Amino acid sequence: MKQLQNTLYILTPETYLALQNENIAVKVGGEEKVRIPAHSLSSIYCFGAATVSTPLIGFCAQQGISLVFFSEYGKFLGRVEGPLHGNILLRRRQFAAMEDPVQRTRLVRYLLLGKLVNSKEFLLRQKRERTDRADVFKRAAEKLTALGLQLRDCTTVEAMRGVEGAAAAAYFSALPAMIAGDEFSFQGRNRRPPEDPVNALLSFLYTLLKNDVQSALEGVGLDPAVGFLHSIRPGRPAMALDLMEELRAPLCDRMAISLLNRGQITKKSYEQLNAPVLLNEAGRKVVLSAWQKRKQETITHPFLEETIPIGLIPHTQAKLLARVLRDELDEYPPFHWR
Repeated sequence: MKQLQNTLYILTPETYLALQNENIAVKVGGEEKVRIPAHSLSSIYCFGAATVSTPLIGFCAQQGISLVFFSEYGKFLGRVEGPLHGNILLRRRQFAAMEDPVQRTRLVRYLLLGKLVNSKEFLLRQKRERTDRADVFKRAAEKLTALGLQLRDCTTVEAMRGVEGAAAAAYFSALPAMIAGDEFSFQGRNRRPPEDPVNALLSFLYTLLKNDVQSALEGVGLDPAVGFLHSIRPGRPAMALDLMEELRAPLCDRMAISLLNRGQITKKSYEQLNAPVLLNEAGRKVVLSAWQKRKQETITHPFLEETIPIGLIPHTQAKLLARVLRDELDEYPPFHWR
C-alpha cells in the first residue's frame, strides 16, 4: 500500500523554495522559516507569487514529487512533472476502453452510480441530523433513487450525462437546507468564477480533490487526460474529473458544510463577497488544515475490507480502475461511503 505522504502548501506571498541537501528550505523575505525533508513529501502546492529554484524543480521531477502552481485565489495554473513512468500496456487498455462503446458505457455507469449512492448517503445523513428539514432531504434522496434506476437502463454515455445532470440538480436543491444560520445562502451551483461564498468554498475543495486524484492516476500509470465521462480537451484532466465524481459528496461537500456550520469559515474568510468570490489567505489556510487533517483519518474500504487513511482513497480507486482495465476485475467497484 502506498504510504500517505504529506503535501506542502505554500500560501505566504513572496515565498522562496530552495533545495538544501535533499531538504526543502522555505524562505520568506530572505529568512529561512522551515526546512522539510523531501522524502516526507508527495507534492508541493504553491499559491500566488511563490518562487521555486531551478535545482529544486529538477529534484522534484526526479523524485516524483508533484510541483503544482495555483493563482493566489486557487485557480489551477500548471504542474511540473518528470519523465512519464506509466505502464504503456495499461495506457493502451485505457485508450481502447475509451474507444469501445460497450466498455466505456459500463465504466461510466459504475462511476456515476457511485456518485449517486454517496450523494444519497449524505442526504440521508443530513435527514437524520436536521430533523427540522427532513422532508427536503427525503425528497432529494428519493429523486436520486429514481434516477439511479434510470441510470442502470441507459445505453449511451450521452444519456447518462443527462441523468447525472438531473441528479446534480436534485442534490444541490437540498444543499441550502444543510447550512445553519443566515450568514450564507446558496442558490445553486455556479463556477468560473464562483458567484457566492458557498460556491467559492466548494470550488476550492474540488480543486484540491482533483489534484489528489490526478496524482493517484499518474501513480498507477493511467493517463489523467483520457476520460470516459468527461470529454477530452487539451489541458483537461478528464480521467481525474471522472474518478473524483464519486468522491465529491463525502470528501468535499461534507467538509464544506462542516466548515460553514461550525463557524470556521465566515464572511471574513473571503477577499470579497461579490463575484468573483474568492477565499483569502486566512480562509485558504483553514480549509487546507482541515483537508490535511481529514486525509489522515482512517476508514474501512468497503470493497477491499481494509483500513486505510482517507487520503489514500483516490489511490485505491485508481488501482481498482487499473485492475478493471487489465481484466483482473469484472466490474469497477465505486467507493461507497457508509
